[in-house]
Amino acid sequence: MSILEYNGAGIVAMTGKNCVAIAADTRYGIRQQTVGTDMQKIFKIHDKLFIGLNGLATDVQTVNEKLKFRMNMYNLKEERDIKPSSFANLMSNILYEKRFGPWFIEPVIAGLEGPENKPFICAQDLIGAPCFTDNFVVSGTCSEALYGMCESLYKPDMEPEDLFEVISQCLLAAVDRDCISGWGAVVHVITPDSITTKRLKVRQD
Repeated sequence: MSILEYNGAGIVAMTGKNCVAIAADTRYGIRQQTVGTDMQKIFKIHDKLFIGLNGLATDVQTVNEKLKFRMNMYNLKEERDIKPSSFANLMSNILYEKRFGPWFIEPVIAGLEGPENKPFICAQDLIGAPCFTDNFVVSGTCSEALYGMCESLYKPDMEPEDLFEVISQCLLAAVDRDCISGWGAVVHVITPDSITTKRLKVRQD
């Protein structure tokens, strides 16, 4: 078993029309044993930027604390919110500088870029190699099922309500096919004016 599969996870980000969504399961487990059902895997950077961290639970918490420190320093120096593309470069640098003893995490970044609120999503591997796209990115132990569901259901330029429905169905169907993720899910939909956060009812077995 890969160390990235030790705790299990499923994270997906998807773009819509001037909006973006990111969703993750909430299971905390040790291999096949479920320990908790309320683990936070998606973290808010600011009102138009979220990051999902999949991988070893201890590294998820450590990297989240590092990001809080980096963001506080950035805000003090720049006196503005960081752009999602700049944040992706920052995340890539943090991971790559530890490449000989890496953090065992694979981040998914989702946000709205610039005054025109262009959707931005990005996924990275554990040494920070980025993958940019304009439709959807996935990460976690149920990635294969997520790819299949997203390719089936995704449509470009969805409204926020449709985007929520599609990303929710993709995540729910995928975690049902993976025995080390699931047990609860949370979805964040980011629009220029608001953030909508909803918890999903998921099979508890």
